[in-house]
Amino acid sequence: MRVGLAGAGRIGAFHARTLAGLEGVEALVVADADAARAAQVAATLPVAEAVGIDELVGSGLDALVVATSTPGHAPLVRAGVEAGVPVFVEKPLAATLDGTLELVRLVEDADTPVHVGFQRRFDTGYRRARKAVASGELGFVHTLRATTSDRRPPHPDYVPTSGGIFRDCAVHDADAVRFVTGREVLTVQAVGGTKGEPFFAAAGDVASAAALLTLDDGTIAVLTTTRYSGQGHDVRLEVVGSEGSVAVGLDDSLALRSVEDGVSFPAGPVHEAFMDRFEPAYRAELAAFLDVARGAAPSPCTVRDALEASRVVEAATLALAEGRAVALSEIPTT
Repeated sequence: MRVGLAGAGRIGAFHARTLAGLEGVEALVVADADAARAAQVAATLPVAEAVGIDELVGSGLDALVVATSTPGHAPLVRAGVEAGVPVFVEKPLAATLDGTLELVRLVEDADTPVHVGFQRRFDTGYRRARKAVASGELGFVHTLRATTSDRRPPHPDYVPTSGGIFRDCAVHDADAVRFVTGREVLTVQAVGGTKGEPFFAAAGDVASAAALLTLDDGTIAVLTTTRYSGQGHDVRLEVVGSEGSVAVGLDDSLALRSVEDGVSFPAGPVHEAFMDRFEPAYRAELAAFLDVARGAAPSPCTVRDALEASRVVEAATLALAEGRAVALSEIPTT
């Protein structure tokens, strides 16, 4: 397969190395708004070449991976779909809800598959949690607690274009809640705080936040997220049921220190960032996308899935801004 990669930054370079090692990838075509950066990434891989970003979609691709900054997602997805090239795109599908809705309509009217990158769907722990819920072994599920915590804050220049902490970070937890439970969200409440550097408040964002979700079967889900998890990068999910409970991320990498007598767990080391936490999941996700591009499987995370996760974090963002509970029915679906 001849696979195009748009974006040669941190996640793009990471995906380039992964794609180059996957079976069936005979050529990797790398492009970036910064041509020198694309050339630098391509030079490190024997199957890769670099082209201009405007040339990428028309360069005879069998599949396209979009890993640019957020503003580049929608135009590249549109170009890929219109050219009949199967597309993998990192979240978010588009920079705005209106842009997401527009792309959903385009993709659902087309025959070209699009796979949106929510890598937790390919993490062993999240998949086992989903199976535990579906099998009924937990009894009735009544509470979920999810967290995404960065060890260190991003560069100040990133925050104004991030979309806010719910859209940037908690969207993964929103998707994970839907994925694991198979339920939809009905209402969202939210709070946030600005402890830390002043650039968060200056950008109209918060540095730590929590959202309380009520699902359509009465289940409660609590999402927490922060830019200041000094102990280490921390991504977890707890699922509590009437007959049992399971946890994702409860291993020796756990970024917590016990203060109980005689407890040596967790032994470490902790994760520094999301890429080392989810490296196997990213590899599995891209391998699954190649199956989608070959026509061997349907998209495992559709544009409609991406829209529903985006609607949840749009509701959380609105709930935080207005200090009230927001019903998902207030957030457009078409």
